[in-house]
Amino acid sequence: MRIERNPIFCYVTDRRTFEVLPASARPKRDRVLLPEVDSLYDSISRAIAAGISWIQIREKDLDTRTLLEVARFGVAKSHGTSTRVLINDRLDVALAANAAGIHLGEKSLPLEVVVEWRRCSGQTDFLIGVSCHSLEAACAAATGGADYIFFGPVFATPSKAAFGAPQGIDRLREVCASVKIPVLAIGGVNLENARDCLKAGASGIAAIRLFQNAKETVELKRISL
Repeated sequence: MRIERNPIFCYVTDRRTFEVLPASARPKRDRVLLPEVDSLYDSISRAIAAGISWIQIREKDLDTRTLLEVARFGVAKSHGTSTRVLINDRLDVALAANAAGIHLGEKSLPLEVVVEWRRCSGQTDFLIGVSCHSLEAACAAATGGADYIFFGPVFATPSKAAFGAPQGIDRLREVCASVKIPVLAIGGVNLENARDCLKAGASGIAAIRLFQNAKETVELKRISL
């Protein structure tokens, strides 16, 4: 599986963090959507225009129809660009939307099942990523056939509080040195500490709020290693 060598910047979506626009300010759609879903469309568009590497659509509580529409929108919008669209958890939606891959969490399909499906289907370009919160989990994902991992939370952040105390830069460095697949740092990553993550060996960073602002995406791309 080929992964780009430049730092990978992955926007993880979360429509619940948006400030909902009034009805008069929302673009017209073929179907009436929830206000926060409208904002999600706009945020995906801005991220692609800013040159984001990957977009992981992580909207676990959306109904299947709406999630598939969002996924198809992202895939269509990214066509002809360098952006890859990944779907969190839902292999069925990823396949129906012709997405570039799937990201697996702790309660998703087992990694070995998805890896075996890919082998049998012949879709060798389909990316498989895994969220890891320990060195042991990272090593297991790497040996189990994952193409990349998210590791964190590296820094303190409310969205990752359920996964325990921050892992810190030293643990991130240890994980990066222990596996041969790309590691993306996640959890409290911002413009000030992103460089530290990359210097520790991370192949990139993943975040929610950081990449919802296209201007900050452009600033991040200027980071020199």
